[in-house]
Amino acid sequence: MVEAVLIDLFSLPANLQNNIQELLHNTLEAIEKCSSIHAPCVYVMCCQRQGSERKGDQEFLLPALRSFQSLKRKLEVVCAQTTAAALYAIKQRLDEKDLSIIKVILPTLRKDLMKVYIDHLFTAVYQFEFEDLQVVSDCENLQISEHQHEGQTLPSQDVALIRSEIQMYLESLPSLKGELTILRSSLIPGDIFLHGFTTRTGGISYIPTLSSCNLFSSSKRRDPQVVVKENLRRLANAAGFNPEAFHRVKVDHANAVCIMGKTEPNNYDGIVTNQKGVTLAAPGADCIPVLFADPVRRACGAAHSGWKGTLLGVSMATVNAMVSEYGCNVKDILVVLGPSVGPCCYKLPHESAKEFHRIDPKCVRLFDSASPYIDIRRATRILLERGGLLPENIQDDSITDQNQNITLCTACHPDKFYSHFRDGTNFGTQIGFISIKD
Repeated sequence: MVEAVLIDLFSLPANLQNNIQELLHNTLEAIEKCSSIHAPCVYVMCCQRQGSERKGDQEFLLPALRSFQSLKRKLEVVCAQTTAAALYAIKQRLDEKDLSIIKVILPTLRKDLMKVYIDHLFTAVYQFEFEDLQVVSDCENLQISEHQHEGQTLPSQDVALIRSEIQMYLESLPSLKGELTILRSSLIPGDIFLHGFTTRTGGISYIPTLSSCNLFSSSKRRDPQVVVKENLRRLANAAGFNPEAFHRVKVDHANAVCIMGKTEPNNYDGIVTNQKGVTLAAPGADCIPVLFADPVRRACGAAHSGWKGTLLGVSMATVNAMVSEYGCNVKDILVVLGPSVGPCCYKLPHESAKEFHRIDPKCVRLFDSASPYIDIRRATRILLERGGLLPENIQDDSITDQNQNITLCTACHPDKFYSHFRDGTNFGTQIGFISIKD
């Protein structure tokens, strides 16, 4: 069942401008007849003339809107100066109401164009169907001429213009939830490495569980890639790295490691490099983003360590890659564990807890319960120390100085961090990042 209807009157052909009221009236009448029981939300998208005192076509459209009582509460005119701005405003309204099934009624000439905008601004969470804007009139000149055939792709320069319009609009949006904040470790030398762990502030993501500096997009979440890219651009500006030389692990919850410059695996949870100016990153939204730095051999790495990756030894696998590829000495490598779910909040089924108990009984609290509390940070430290790393070269939540401890519990700090454990499936993601300075 259609949950929302979008009527695109943004760029009507010139021969329809004078009959916009009749056009809208006929379209709304058809919607009202078809949905008398469950009236969908209706959004009318139109152009706001630059420099105009009135809101574009909104006042001009009012006479056509007044007679539709059943749609009245669910009908809204959205005016903006660009299609990107209007469509993004409508997306916000859809997300506020948790609506996903949308019918788009628009002139045939706008269909391929609109599909490009939708591909960039929406994810697979949403379902769209398209319907031609029907014109009922005695005047022959009201018929919309069809110069494009269904399915014809837009020229690449038109797609590039749309991307540019979307990017410019997103760049103009204010940051949400305060300034962008980066947590840094005192263990990693700042004269050699650029590094940090992000928090959830300073981006443009507006959905509550993703707000505001979400740094991961997937087909199951409502934040599109273009929004994540804008959040990353803002982070790069604040941190001082090049977003075009940014490499994030391709999470598999295992222990494969990618060596920058060599063949890239399909999936990997660790990544290492000795190239200057290349930023490596690992995500975390309860799982640990782990950063590695060797100031002697000038190499670095990042790893994503959830409970599965921890058991599989992804952190030590990343260390071993630095040793074998760049000649690092284990005793020179510095490791920092970023914000992640703590043993205060994280539970696993008893069978999985047994594996952590084998590493060290102190990694499990209430071991005899059905769902014991697990300390994946302690397990990571123990495995690294067994691999030869010096205890003083590992920074985690065992640091007692609160000014130095950046391994905070993500689930316990909703104002600072995202948490899958706390927020459910539509959760946001923060990252740990590191690069070798030029």
